[in-house]
Amino acid sequence: MTHADESRSVEQRLSEDIPTLEAEIAALTLERETTIRTIRELMAAERPSEGIYHNAEIFELQRDKLRLDVDIQFRVNKINRINLGIDGLGPSEPKNGFLF
Repeated sequence: MTHADESRSVEQRLSEDIPTLEAEIAALTLERETTIRTIRELMAAERPSEGIYHNAEIFELQRDKLRLDVDIQFRVNKINRINLGIDGLGPSEPKNGFLF
C-alpha cells in the first residue's frame, strides 16, 4: 500500500466516523433535554415551607447536564477537525516539555 492509498484509507475511515458522531450527538442532545426537563420538574416540586427539597438530585442532574454538554462539544469539535482535515486527532503531545 502506497502512502497515497494509506492517506485515502484514513480519510475514508474518518469520513465514515462523521455519521456515527452525528448520531451520538443526537442521542446525547436528547438525553440532555430530558435531564433539563427533570431538573425543572424537581425544582418546581420543591416546597421549602413544607421542608421538601431535592437539592441532591438536582445537583447530580446538573452535573450530568454539564457532562453531556462536554460530550456533545467534544464530538462537534471532532467532526470539525475531520472536515478541516486536521491531522493528529489524538491528544496533544508535549514538545520540549510544553504543550504549546
